[in-house]
Amino acid sequence: MYRLKCPIFSLSVLLFAGPVAAQYIDGINDQVLNRVASKYGDQARTRVADWKKLMDTNADPQNAVSENKKLKTSNSFFNKIRWVSDQKHWGREDYWATPIEMLGTNGGDCEDYSIAKYFTLKDTDVSTSKLRITYVKAIEYNQAHMVLAYYKTPDAEPLIMDNINLRILPASQRNDLLPVYSFNGENLWLAKARGKKLKASSQRSLPQWRKLNEKLLAEVM
Repeated sequence: MYRLKCPIFSLSVLLFAGPVAAQYIDGINDQVLNRVASKYGDQARTRVADWKKLMDTNADPQNAVSENKKLKTSNSFFNKIRWVSDQKHWGREDYWATPIEMLGTNGGDCEDYSIAKYFTLKDTDVSTSKLRITYVKAIEYNQAHMVLAYYKTPDAEPLIMDNINLRILPASQRNDLLPVYSFNGENLWLAKARGKKLKASSQRSLPQWRKLNEKLLAEVM
């Protein structure tokens, strides 16, 4: 089953969001895990603990984990989570879940997969300058979708991390996707303007991203 049904965002209201929240890897402790268990159950606690272990392993300089391996382990870990629409899952459209919410409920949709992979890589020392959460159009299905793009260098062809096609492939091999815009914690780019970066001063606030970051902070405090 092709898993899409992500919200279509209007660029007229898409706005720069500011810095991302503190690192999860430093905040997930027994107290946080106990809160997860209390709210979502023991299996949820195990999933979050496994995520913490993955991040600790990939971030440990003694392990010398390559960025390619970090991409693969992050992609594989979250693609095991079941896909479920926001409406069915949260009772509303366009809900951006934190990784803990996604793991706690064992479900999410395309933006949740992309967000979870983004923060996993960010917290394992992959520079956010290499990462862009990317809104695309799935051409065959004429629907909105979201993926995570990784740029080894600023001018490199990005690798696409997706919950639909589970293989990490160069963008040139994803002819089924049409990029529209991308963003990370610092910047916003328009695909149709040849990757033009929008200045933060020209943007207001992206509500979903701001609320997500507020939830991220609250979860590990």
